[in-house]
Amino acid sequence: MATAAFSRLTPHFTISSPNAPHRHLSPFSLTYPSTSQFLNLSLSSTSSLQLHSPRRPSFLSFSIGGGDDSGGHGGGGGGGDGGDGDAGERNKAEAIMALAEAGRSLDSIPKDLAAAIEAGRIPGSIVHRFFELEKSPFLGWLLRFGGFKERLLADDLFLTKVGIECGVGIFTKTAAELEKRRENFSKELDFVLADVVMAIIADFMLVWLPAPTVSLRPALAVSAGGLSKLFYGCPDNAFQVALAGTSYSFVQRIGAIVRNGAKLFAVGTSASLVGTGVTNLLITARKAIDKSFAGEAEDIPILSTSAAYGVYMSVSSNLRYQVLAGVIEQRILEPLLHEHKLVLSAVCFAVRTGNTFLGSLMWVDYARWIGIQRVRE
Repeated sequence: MATAAFSRLTPHFTISSPNAPHRHLSPFSLTYPSTSQFLNLSLSSTSSLQLHSPRRPSFLSFSIGGGDDSGGHGGGGGGGDGGDGDAGERNKAEAIMALAEAGRSLDSIPKDLAAAIEAGRIPGSIVHRFFELEKSPFLGWLLRFGGFKERLLADDLFLTKVGIECGVGIFTKTAAELEKRRENFSKELDFVLADVVMAIIADFMLVWLPAPTVSLRPALAVSAGGLSKLFYGCPDNAFQVALAGTSYSFVQRIGAIVRNGAKLFAVGTSASLVGTGVTNLLITARKAIDKSFAGEAEDIPILSTSAAYGVYMSVSSNLRYQVLAGVIEQRILEPLLHEHKLVLSAVCFAVRTGNTFLGSLMWVDYARWIGIQRVRE
C-alpha cells in the first residue's frame, strides 16, 4: 500500500510504494490531516482516480491514464510536438492537489479547463491562477470567454497591456507623426488622421494575437484539413515558454509567425479600409466648406494604402510584438519582476510605449518609401 500526505498550510505530496514502479502505482490513499475533513484518494490498477470525502462524497472522480499512452499529449490539445508522459502525470497530480486545496470539483470549473486537467496539459499553478482570477467579478466574467481565459491564465497582466496599447496608442501615434512630419504636420493632417484611426483599430489586435496563451483547445478532429493540422500545434506566440509536458518544434514556432502574420494582414487591411474611408469623407466635407483647402488636399488611395498597411502589420508589427510579448516580457521581465507587479507594469508600460512610437516612425518611412504618401512642399 502506498501512502500520500497533504497539508493545506504546507502543501506537499509524497508517494511511497515498495512494490510499485514509478509510473504504475498500486492503490493508495491520501489523508488530509484535519479533524474536520478526511479525504481518501484511491488509484486502481485501471488508472481510475477517485477522491472521496465523508462531507463531500466523491467530489473528485476522473481517469488519469497510465503507461506510455498518458501524459502531456492530451489528444494534441497541448499544441506541442508531443509532451513528456512523466510531466503530464505530474501536471495531473498538481492540478488535483490544487482542486482539493480549494475544495472544488471538476464539475465546478469550465469544461475546457477540466479536460486539460484530465489530459495532464496544465500544472497546478495554472489552476491556482484560475481560482485567483475568478475572485474578481470582472475577470471572472471574462473567463467565460475562451480567448480571454487562455490569455489571462498565461499572463495575469494581459488586460494591463491591452490598456497600455489602447490608452497611450493615440498619443504616441500622434507624437510620432508630429516628429516625422514636423513643419508639414498641418499640411498632411489628413494622412495623420488616417494613420491614427488605423492605429486605434489595430492596437487591440496587436496585443491579442501575439499574446502567450495556455492552450485549452479540444483535440483536432480526424477529418480536419491539412492546413488546419499544420497550424493546430503552433503556439500563439512563437517565443512563448511552453508549459511542462508541452513542447514546440522550430517549425511550429515559425508557423506561429506565419499564422499571426496572415491574421494581422487581414486586420491591418480592414483597419486601413475604415481609416482611409473615414478620412476621405472628412476631406470631401472640408473641401465643400473651405474652398482654399481643395487645392492642398487630395483623396488618400484606399486600396493601395489598405494593402500596404496590411503588409506592414503582418511583417513589422507581427515580428516586433512577437518579440516584445514572448522574449522581452515573458522571458526577461516577468522572471525578474514577478514578485513586484507594480514595477513590472510600469516597465511594460515604458517598453510598449516605446515600441508603439517606433512603429509609428517606421510606418511613415515605409508609406513614403512605397509611394502611397508623398511629402508635401
